[in-house]
Amino acid sequence: MALLGEGYGRVKSWGIAALTGLVEPVGGAVGAALISFSEPFLPWGLAFAAGAMLYVISHEIIPETHRNGHQNKASLGLAIGLVVMLFLDVWLG
Repeated sequence: MALLGEGYGRVKSWGIAALTGLVEPVGGAVGAALISFSEPFLPWGLAFAAGAMLYVISHEIIPETHRNGHQNKASLGLAIGLVVMLFLDVWLG
């Protein structure tokens, strides 16, 4: 969708998205191999991944929703997601 908004055609947008998706299995295999050899570093890796996701949300997605005039829906979605996450954390232990 972002590539379509930038003026790329449907076929070219799909092709670029498919090519970027081909890297994911390779990265997953490398990550699985590294974690199997260094299990004590698993909590650090998960903490890094969580921090990276928070960075993407706070520096890219939230400002994008506010630029497009969806502040209320974005804030409500963030609050609902936080409540669901906390509920699942307490409920599942």
